[in-house]
Amino acid sequence: MRLGHVIGRVTLSRQDPAYKGGRFLLVQPFGREQFAGAEVTPLAKGSSLVVYDNLGAGEGHVIGFSEGAEATAPFENPTPVDAFNVCLIDTFFYEPPAGPAAAK
Repeated sequence: MRLGHVIGRVTLSRQDPAYKGGRFLLVQPFGREQFAGAEVTPLAKGSSLVVYDNLGAGEGHVIGFSEGAEATAPFENPTPVDAFNVCLIDTFFYEPPAGPAAAK
């Protein structure tokens, strides 16, 4: 699972029935700086991804998402999806690992 910041949503004119009850979000994955508390800054073009969401996340939310084969697991039938929103994040705590000098 990875964390990301919802920066928009995707509007479809037609949708496969397998996606009923959800929508697609445009998500910018977290980098090391965001875990340390930095503001979300735009990444290079092509760095964001589309995530299927049936939990109701909106722009500005932080979500946890799975990718690959795990993203298709919630669907009853084989469904083409690359990323799936698995949770809405309220708060997270991050403490960077100690460097090699601190381990001695």
